[in-house]
Amino acid sequence: MDPNIGGIVISPWVIVLIVIAAIAFLIVTIIWGLKAHRLKIAAGKEDMIGRTARVVTPLEPKGLVFLEGEQWTAISESGRIEPGREVVITRIDGLKLYVTEK
Repeated sequence: MDPNIGGIVISPWVIVLIVIAAIAFLIVTIIWGLKAHRLKIAAGKEDMIGRTARVVTPLEPKGLVFLEGEQWTAISESGRIEPGREVVITRIDGLKLYVTEK
């Protein structure tokens, strides 16, 4: 009996190319997934701690600081700080930044 009667014949090269493409896709997907998993957090309060901000209004102990284009309410943990000075963010509570003079 002839195996080609009434059936579809697929070239072995087509099957090989499809398998190679599927394996390449899986490898790329796994590599990108591993890279994304290892990335440092780039948003949220964990990213802000340790950053430097500029004082806008006197911190005595509460005032405003400027960080990356935004004004934030800040509380000084190291006494009065004058406008224009740089401060380091030590912790965050809600939308309040706790800072010390740099």
